[in-house]
Amino acid sequence: MNIVFNHATVRERADMLTFLRLCSERGLHTVSIWGDEIAKVGEKDALSVLQDSGMTVSGYNRVGPLNACSYDSVEAELERAARFEADHVFLFTGGLRDNEKNLGSARRRIEDTIGKVLDSARKIGVKLAIEPLHPMVTGDRSVISTLSHANSICEALGPGIGVVVDVYHCWWDERLQAEIARAGDAGRLFGFHVNDWLIPTRHVLTDRGMMGDGIIDLRGIHSMMRRAGYDGAVEVEIFSTDWWARDPAEVMDIAIDRCVDLFSVD
Repeated sequence: MNIVFNHATVRERADMLTFLRLCSERGLHTVSIWGDEIAKVGEKDALSVLQDSGMTVSGYNRVGPLNACSYDSVEAELERAARFEADHVFLFTGGLRDNEKNLGSARRRIEDTIGKVLDSARKIGVKLAIEPLHPMVTGDRSVISTLSHANSICEALGPGIGVVVDVYHCWWDERLQAEIARAGDAGRLFGFHVNDWLIPTRHVLTDRGMMGDGIIDLRGIHSMMRRAGYDGAVEVEIFSTDWWARDPAEVMDIAIDRCVDLFSVD
């Protein structure tokens, strides 16, 4: 089984160079990285360590927020993702603008913006990924809240854009199985992110659970992905103040054990 770590899982106590070393020591072949973490250590050193380790990049986080950033910054992120040979680049839409209340208008504006970003991505040679976020963060983080909406955007825009399914954001959706199959039929399932939903959840952004500690049917969703034709990696992405406070190596070892237990025999 191919396991990938998103640097966000351990970045509070492991800079990018440390993160890459930890992944390499565990025999991992792929990583998911962040542009702001590259900037902290320097692109030259980050590329050097990545290349020396023989690892490749799956996801590049990220372009956006699209409701606020300049187009020059968008192109700069796309170009850096290309230099790191990322498989796909995440689109971060952002939420509503200040004093904005018309969600329909905000969504139409973001859809138009994604189309423009895709034009640049095609020229640069990178793919874009839409990751729907939980409806509770529509106001401040993403106006794309369902896999259905993301699929429709991809269908309208054509090649070069796909979706990433993060269980934390999609587990509640009654259309999840149908929309995963829809994305799979079109060949646009780019990634599968795992974590868990805790009861109670103390903070919707920074209280994700380790796989198996919450209520998400992780094996069931993984099976949906496989039936839809997804044969890619399981990516661990845990935003959690509790797990950030622990030793990064310990966090990664626990996560690997959980993934093997949950996903190797479904």
